[in-house]
Amino acid sequence: MEDNEIIELDIRGQVCPSSLLLTLKQINSHYESVASGQSEVVVKTDNRDATGTIPAAVENMGLVAAVEKQAGYYRITITRSIDD
Repeated sequence: MEDNEIIELDIRGQVCPSSLLLTLKQINSHYESVASGQSEVVVKTDNRDATGTIPAAVENMGLVAAVEKQAGYYRITITRSIDD
């Protein structure tokens, strides 16, 4: 079984739109890898607005985002679509 590469992005302290823009920049840099299932992007943010804007944006790109509340921040895991 292959392990996926995990690309971590810690944007705690950033507010929208910079949190969204930084995330999209990272995803665009690794899009083929994420879309093929070889890697996933894990975003750590303390901005609640980002938990809505980031998933909406990546879903428009054909990817999936799962948001989990952690102690003091949110973890957004971005992976390929299950339909692929």
